[in-house]
Amino acid sequence: MKALRNLVFGYKKHVLDFKFDAGTSRGILKQKETFYISVCEKSFPDTIGYGEAGPLPKLSLDDFPDFEQRLIQLISQLNEQDLSLEQIALDDFVSLYIPAKYPSVRFAIETALLDLRNGGQRLIFPSGFTAEHKAIPINGLIWMGDREFMLEQIDQKLKDGYNCIKMKIGAIDFDQECELLGYIRGKFDSSQVTLRVDANGAFSPDDAIEKLNRLAIYDLHSIEQPIKQGQIEAMRQLCEVTPLPIALDEELIGVDDFEAKRMLLEKINPQFIILKPTLVGGLRSCDDWIALAEKMNIGWWITSALESNIGLNAIAQYTAAFDPEMPQGLGTGQLYHNNIESPLRIDAGTLKYDRKLKWGM
Repeated sequence: MKALRNLVFGYKKHVLDFKFDAGTSRGILKQKETFYISVCEKSFPDTIGYGEAGPLPKLSLDDFPDFEQRLIQLISQLNEQDLSLEQIALDDFVSLYIPAKYPSVRFAIETALLDLRNGGQRLIFPSGFTAEHKAIPINGLIWMGDREFMLEQIDQKLKDGYNCIKMKIGAIDFDQECELLGYIRGKFDSSQVTLRVDANGAFSPDDAIEKLNRLAIYDLHSIEQPIKQGQIEAMRQLCEVTPLPIALDEELIGVDDFEAKRMLLEKINPQFIILKPTLVGGLRSCDDWIALAEKMNIGWWITSALESNIGLNAIAQYTAAFDPEMPQGLGTGQLYHNNIESPLRIDAGTLKYDRKLKWGM
């Protein structure tokens, strides 16, 4: 594998504009700041690897008000050391030089170095996916909003050929959300359309089991994070008696040490975990979670976290290396008016890499 010598890092800020008001459990998003981190070798400045650091507002561990200033300082520290990947293994690089409190930066640096090592062509993990032989199945995401907006999205996703729908709940009246799930089930049974819901911690420990019982009648694949993270004992009890599978999401944020990851999964024993590289500290961290989950017979899938196509591309290529059959959460590339043009495209509920399409600047 190519050694990388005398590395030079830089960054560029980009403000992404949503095509619609994106409703989340943390409020309405109209724009999202993201930061493209570049790396090249001093002797070959025209070959550049790129990664994306885009903390999620009110959720990412590194959602600091002075994030850009902190990023400038981190990059300056990297450049002062005249680093080389001859002596330092890539797996060790981010843990040595990027503190765990900056998970999105770890992800960006890690993928930028992988890109550079592969020639600076946005090929992070060349595979059947990047060679156009293999598509990745993905879920169609239904954003929070009023009943009419959510119903409009559901109809469009079904029309577009998705056979897995993920609906965010907790934004409108719970009865109306159940009605929307019933609307889908009235048209398609679980053998035709897989249904997932994401509560983003909207339930309280006191009413969670009652709501899970109501949701179970719609034959759901899973529910993400029914109660807020950090309530370990309450989540453990829910996972023990739940009538439908529970997937941990926010619960994984900030758990960096391998042993701490093992203890969390052993304590809660969820049915699934969901991995967002931007939030959990990059691909190496995802490797740890996956190894532990598979050892404990816990299912998993990978989800993007509102990255532009730079970050989404890296996550998709990493995901493709596992040859997944279960739908992944990688459908966020069409959210922005001013995304980076890329070979990524969505076709009938799958994400594809179309080499006829070129990367934008």
